[in-house]
This record gives sequence, structure tokens and C-alpha cells, in this order.
Amino acid sequence: MELKKDDDQLPPFIQELTGTLSVHAQYVLHGNIHDLHLVRRSGRDHARPLLEVLWNPLHKMGYQVLVTCDQINGFRLAYANPEVEEAARTLLKPHGFPGASPAQQQKVIEQLRSISTGWAEERRQVRTDLVELPPLRVALVIQHASRLVQDVTRLSPDERDFFLACLQLAELAKPVRSTAHKPGPRFGRDLFNPVIWLAEGERDLPNWLVSGSERIRAVAVPEPDADERRRMARRLQQYYREQRAGSVLVQTGGGDRQDEEAVEAFARAAAGMTLSAMQESVNLALARGIPFGSMPDAVRIYRLGVEKNPWSREEIRQRILKGEDPNNEHSIPRRVLGQDAAVAMTLDILKRAALGLSGAQATNPGHRPRGVLFFAGPTGTGKTELAKAVASVLFDNDQAYLRFDMSEFSSAHAADRLVGAPPGYVGYEAGGELTAAVRQNPFRVILFDEIEKADKGVLDKFLQVLEDGRLTDGQGVTTYFSECVLIFTSNLGVQRNDPETQEREWVVSPGTPYPELEAIVRKNVKEHFEQVIGRPELMNRIGGNVVVFNFISQEVAEKIFGLQVRNIQRQLSSEHDIHLELTDDARATLLGHCTADLWTGGRGIGMVLETHLINPLARVLFAAPDLAPGTTVLVSDVKQTADGRVELAVDFKKGA
Repeated sequence: MELKKDDDQLPPFIQELTGTLSVHAQYVLHGNIHDLHLVRRSGRDHARPLLEVLWNPLHKMGYQVLVTCDQINGFRLAYANPEVEEAARTLLKPHGFPGASPAQQQKVIEQLRSISTGWAEERRQVRTDLVELPPLRVALVIQHASRLVQDVTRLSPDERDFFLACLQLAELAKPVRSTAHKPGPRFGRDLFNPVIWLAEGERDLPNWLVSGSERIRAVAVPEPDADERRRMARRLQQYYREQRAGSVLVQTGGGDRQDEEAVEAFARAAAGMTLSAMQESVNLALARGIPFGSMPDAVRIYRLGVEKNPWSREEIRQRILKGEDPNNEHSIPRRVLGQDAAVAMTLDILKRAALGLSGAQATNPGHRPRGVLFFAGPTGTGKTELAKAVASVLFDNDQAYLRFDMSEFSSAHAADRLVGAPPGYVGYEAGGELTAAVRQNPFRVILFDEIEKADKGVLDKFLQVLEDGRLTDGQGVTTYFSECVLIFTSNLGVQRNDPETQEREWVVSPGTPYPELEAIVRKNVKEHFEQVIGRPELMNRIGGNVVVFNFISQEVAEKIFGLQVRNIQRQLSSEHDIHLELTDDARATLLGHCTADLWTGGRGIGMVLETHLINPLARVLFAAPDLAPGTTVLVSDVKQTADGRVELAVDFKKGA
């Protein structure tokens, strides 16, 4: 239908509905039904609620009444032409909806049938000057249709009968002739009195109702696109000025460059938001005195619920610089030994995150996470330790570090643990572990350990987080990850299955030059996600953020050994006031055991220290319970018996 200059420019879903009223008796509007919707009128955009956006074009097409109903308020008159309003109120019986008993349900069905005919029978019985009153053009909107039943897949007999009656009503309905004496083809056509169901999701109503009849049409109500957000931002800019000035300002034709930049920044920041949320963000900005040019800050506060933003503070840049300084005892290079290339790349990505440049090359970077890192390489080389160091540097708080072991998320329904179970399933009330934790503290480092072990459904959730920076949990609550740093770790790329024996074999080894090892690992990781699990888009989202770790060298292994021995000494001193010392021969023997196998990295060194020092030392200390505070325990020899038992030669020196 071609619009005239004075016609409203309506949302596409409204045009679809009004353009098919001659062939469809019922509609299911699903999706963004609770939002405001833009209507362009006389060259200006107006944001209106759905009912108003529905009624205005229907009224112009000759409809005289709009009725709404829901379970709380029953049937109500929302809009009516003045000349038929009193008659409509009389005809509209105050029934509840859809009725708790079969008798009440039958009355509701009769009401629906009467509305679909425009109360033709009732009007026929009422004559004015012996002239038969024609039926009314009526539209019925059933609100909160998603809440009519608890489980749409398990309908009770009464619920099934109710929807079956609605299906039959659609099949038996007949178009109603317009009696409006107005020119134009829109007023002379036979159109149905439509029943319009409003549902959050298309599947919230029985599938056989939506697809069981050609008379019932499902129409999606989409979220605002970039153009609509831009139009809304421009409208809200005017609204902001009016509220600040206390009077209505005259709208200008275009606005200067600074105004346009503010509009564009607001529209980009509002990606994924409804128009209602954009309106509320402006109200929040007005309440807090935030200038319109800083609307992205207001959007962040609206989304996250917190005003502080560690990323915007100079101190986080200083902490990154301090964390990079090798002379600082707690710096990342001092905590993660022998991984210079991995540490340097990680620090580059953190600097990019602190400056807000992650994804800046994209036309619309949206609200992707602040930083994404994929740590790959041999086990025991410092991947988890580097993740902890990143959390400590960024947020100076160990609580900002959140770890998920993906081996626990390998089952088909594992994604429910992260984002919460759907309604009707066990655990629905508890919510998701990941979404709940991020809502509690949006500024986090989140580690997903051994990502290759996660179920494909979990990987699909990661795709959404990496692309949109948000997840909607089972309870319909949206969680934003725009202030998080996500770290994935994996041992992929260093081993493969032998094609003949199917046994695991190493494809890299200690001593492999780092450039060669890095190329092999990157290639194998890419092939795994593309060919083995069929998720090439996941690697596309991660992009160049794959950080490859090297095997530890003999020199680094000796440093790790010394560090872990000092940790043992410090623990004994602080807990028991006992001083542990090793002779050169004992230290050399222990070092030989701990660095004999560099394939297992620093974790292997720790395991050998447990079996060759900590366990036998604990045995010795238990056998000598009367050690005075300040006693020095000198280990002079480490021996391994034929049965594999480790024994220590120990001398005790009393403190001064």
C-alpha cells in the first residue's frame, strides 16, 4: 500500500499486519513487543507504545474499537470512536481471561466469537428507527500471551480445549464489511476483526495453533536496528535539550557536527538495547547531570548498574605499566617465567583494552568484551598463572578472577549451568553461574580452562558473548560482558592422534624453535575448531588473540624450582617457625629429579617436589614433634629406595 505524504511511516511489522487483514483472522506478534516503536509523522519521529502504534492505522482503515484482555484485568476497552464507545462498553462483558473453570472458559470463547463478528448478532437485535445496526469493526489484543500457560508442551485438557477453540474460531471467522463513509479503497474492503496475540517468543503458544491454520499469521517484532537507534538518539537529543531548558525548543534541520557525533556515539553505545532502554538511559543522564555528549557513560551505568568504571581511570594504565616492569617483584614477567613472547603479546592486548581499542577496526564494534585472550600450548607452562597475573594487574583484586573448568561442562545440557535452565526445568530459580557472577561484578577476568573439552552448546554461548558482549539467561535477564576480559586456555596443538594407532603423540617437543612451535600450534588449533568440532566462527571471533606458550627451558626450570623451594621454606617458617635449608648436594639431587622431564613444565616440577621433598619432610617432622620454635631443619641428602620410597637425611639445629 503506497503511503501518501500525510500518512504515517509505520514499522514494517505493522505494515505487514495491516496489509493482510483481508486474509488473516488472527496474528501472533512475537519478539520486541514491550518496546517503544518509531512512527514518522509530518517529517518527525515519534516513539509510541505498541497499542497506540497498532490503533492509529487500524482506525484510519475504518476500525472503530480496540479491545485488550489479559489474565489480571480481563477484557477492557482501550480505544473506541466516540459514536460507538457507549455501545461497545455495553456489549463488552466483564469476563476474566482465559478463565479458571470450563464454564468461565466457555464464556470467554463466546466473547471472542462475538468480538470477531463485531457483535453482529447483538447489534442485529437492537434496531434504531427500524434500521438494523451493522456489526462493528473491532480488533482484540491478547496481552501477556506468553503467560497463559506454564508449560506450552504439556497443556492441561482445559488449556488444550481453549486453544483448539481459538483455532476453530480462526477457521470459521468471516470478514466484516466497513460501514465508514470515507473515500479510498481501504474503507470499502471486507476485513477480519483480528485477534492479535502478543508473545515474547513464537513458541510461547502451542505450535499447532500458530502453524495449524492459514488464517493465523506469525509476525516478528524485531529489536531496533542501527537506523532506528540513530533516529531515536536524534529524537532523544531534542528531548534532552527540552528537559534541560525547561521549554520546547524548535527542531533544527541538521545540527552541527558535534551534535551529530553525539547522536552517533549514543546510537553505537545502545547496540542491542530497546528504544525504551534508550529513553530510560536519557532519563538517567538527566537525573545525574550527565551531558548528552557522554551518553555512552549513561548507557554503561544503565546496563551494568554501577557508576564506577575502573577502565576509565588513569590508575589502571599505571598498573599495567607497573605490571610490565621486570624490576617490580610482582610484575607479570616475574610471575610467569620463560614466556617472554606470550607475556609481551598479552600486555599489548591489555593496553589495547585499557584504551578501549578492542575491535576498533570494525565499523560498529558494539559491546564486545574489553579483551579476549586464547592461551594455547603445552601443559604446565604458566597459562593459568598468567590469567591470575592479568586479574591482579588489572583490578588489583584476586576476587576479580573467575575460573571455569570446561571439563565440567562437557555434557549436552552444560550450557544451562552457565546461563541458567529454561523455565520449567530443574535449577531454573538458581540462575546461571556465569551470568550471576558477572552481574554481581561486571569488572572481571574470566578464565575458561581447557576450552576444547566444552560441549558445543557451551561454545555457541561463547560465540554470542564474543560477538555481542551479552547473554540472556533462562530467566530472561540480560548480562553484559563489555567490561570483562575473557581468557580461554587449551592444550590443543601440541598433540595429535596417530592416524594408524589412534594413540596420542606429540607434534612439538622441548627445544623446538619458538617461531616453528607457534606456527604449528596456531595451525592445529584452527584446524581443530574448523574440522573437528565444526565451529570455525569461534576462531574467527578470537582472531589474532591466540597467545602460544613455549616449553620451559632448563634455565627456566631451575628458576621455577628455586621459586617453589622458597615457597616451601616460607610456609614452614610462617606456620611453624621452622627454617628449612638444603645442602648443595641435596639441592642438586632434587633439581635433577624435578627437571628430568620438561614435558610437564612447572606443574611437573611441583609434583616431583611433593613426592621427593614435601612428603618425606612431613614424615620426618611428625616423627619429631618436640621441635622448638626457631629450629633449623637441614636436608643433606635425598635417597630413593628400591620400592620407590623417598627418604631424607635430616639434621636438626636448635635456634639461638
